[in-house]
Amino acid sequence: MARPRTRGTGPRAGGSRRDGASARTRSHGRVRTAGEGAPAVSSPPDRARGRFFVLDGVDGCGKSTQAELLVRALAGSGPDPLHLREPGSTAIGEALRAILLDSATPLSATTELLLFAAARRAMLDELVEPALREGRDVVCERFHPSTFAYQAVGAGLDPDAVMDLLEVWVGTPAPDLVLLLDLDDAEARRRRSARGGTDRFEGRGDAFLERVAEGYREFARREERVRIVDAKGTPDEVAARILGEVSSHVR
Repeated sequence: MARPRTRGTGPRAGGSRRDGASARTRSHGRVRTAGEGAPAVSSPPDRARGRFFVLDGVDGCGKSTQAELLVRALAGSGPDPLHLREPGSTAIGEALRAILLDSATPLSATTELLLFAAARRAMLDELVEPALREGRDVVCERFHPSTFAYQAVGAGLDPDAVMDLLEVWVGTPAPDLVLLLDLDDAEARRRRSARGGTDRFEGRGDAFLERVAEGYREFARREERVRIVDAKGTPDEVAARILGEVSSHVR
């Protein structure tokens, strides 16, 4: 058995490991919920490398809005931040996004997993790593939590096998902090209904999406550097909670 290692939200590349739930859940109890009253985001002196932040959560939780607000808040602490979305942001990623979201294209859960991983690898290689080396902060909408929630918990793939694939093939560079925007099922349904339109995943119905929501919470129990943020309230209220977490992390 491999010697247990402490892992972050974006597991570092290494050998595949099957050390079971005890290793996957060793950070259980360390997840905390963000509070309000956020201080302004500051940057440590002489920061040579950028920071990699992920915002994730169920459809309708406000990821895009909050990512834009976080990018705006980070803009004064160094070079212009880079705002990315998954899948997408690269030519390969956008092409795969069109396939993945098209409900008319039949895909198995395993195929979905591999396509998401391919899009992510392209984004990490082409955009994330170069930006971090230049000292730019990166804010990305969706990352490993979505893969775990949708393909493992939602679609029923083996959770440890999914995590092993993410670790080996898309583990680096790893996010410094993952912020999971948590929303109760009723409010998530209300927001999705108000938005209108469905893609491949939203079209699978409320029961599937409720499993996905629980998948995000399970991911937070398994992984370090994850913070659960209450996504209820106005955009400014949620942004204050996020900035509180970011400010605490970068001190």
